[in-house]
Amino acid sequence: MIDWPYVLNTTQLAVDQQSALASLLLKDRNRAQALHLPIDQVHELVRQQWQLLRSVYPQLRQHYPPIAHGLVNESDLCLSLWTLWMPLARLMSLWRQQLSRPLIVGIVGGQGTGKTTLSNLISLLLGHMGYASLSISLDDLYKTYADRQRLQQQDPRLKWRGPPGTHDVSLGIQTLDQLRLGCSRPIAIPRFDKSAYDGIGERTSPEYVSNIEIVLFEGWFVGVQPVDPSKFVDAPEPIRTAQDRQFARDMNDRLREYLPLWERIDRLLVLNPVDYRLSKQWRQQAERERIAAGGHGMSNDEVEQFVHYFWRALHPELFISPLIQNHSRADLVLDVNPDHSYGKVYKP
Repeated sequence: MIDWPYVLNTTQLAVDQQSALASLLLKDRNRAQALHLPIDQVHELVRQQWQLLRSVYPQLRQHYPPIAHGLVNESDLCLSLWTLWMPLARLMSLWRQQLSRPLIVGIVGGQGTGKTTLSNLISLLLGHMGYASLSISLDDLYKTYADRQRLQQQDPRLKWRGPPGTHDVSLGIQTLDQLRLGCSRPIAIPRFDKSAYDGIGERTSPEYVSNIEIVLFEGWFVGVQPVDPSKFVDAPEPIRTAQDRQFARDMNDRLREYLPLWERIDRLLVLNPVDYRLSKQWRQQAERERIAAGGHGMSNDEVEQFVHYFWRALHPELFISPLIQNHSRADLVLDVNPDHSYGKVYKP
């Protein structure tokens, strides 16, 4: 049993607590192996993580939304930090050390898998470890409002932003190329305001950064590869009609435009729901909470139409599943449970 208040406040770990913390790290051997934890140097790792935990926890406790909203208790937060988030930040630092330039980590996952939360937590931890990091989303690369209006006139099926074709791939390539150089001069990072034009969205002022060492590049189809078009002959729901299958084929073709962007990614992390249909449940829950708080939100039927639209474009069974199979190009997979906690952590 870990006495987390003691761990956080003591200036010297007792032997029993040090052993308990080491046991926690090594309890899941598959996870420990996937995260490249040094089993033969576990006590040194405990010391390093303990110091990091004590350093970062006050800031995390103040700014981590689930704590502020009472959605997670401090013991569970400490456990997640200890067994996953800090080892994951350490792994990324090891990946960075293997390169002679900044590291680009792709993070792919559907709605509700926690891409943004994970990116923010890892960035915070990396900062305390001495690494300048940056989070950028595929959403930040959307084409301008005017360009997307013209695109919709050309192809009315693109009624929502998000599918392949709605992003400025050249802008993404240019941005990642500049970041990979590790420039000391300021680099303009594109940002996107989803609330502009009554939710249609528009680019906003860029963020300027320099000397970035680790980039977290997240999005719902980051790193996803085109599939054999024959996959759409007997495709999963909700790809039902001939029109659905044609839309899926066209989005699959447009996905090829993104391959040069994916080539800039050094490592790929997959947030994989144990059931892809959980994304719809999570979005419906989020919309209900937004409405209950007095805000605007979609009904359950509207959420279903919205989510099914994206599944018709790039269905998780057809495009995410190949990323988590043996010998895929994913470097790490985190299974996401129905309660948003993480299950298995493994290398495909």
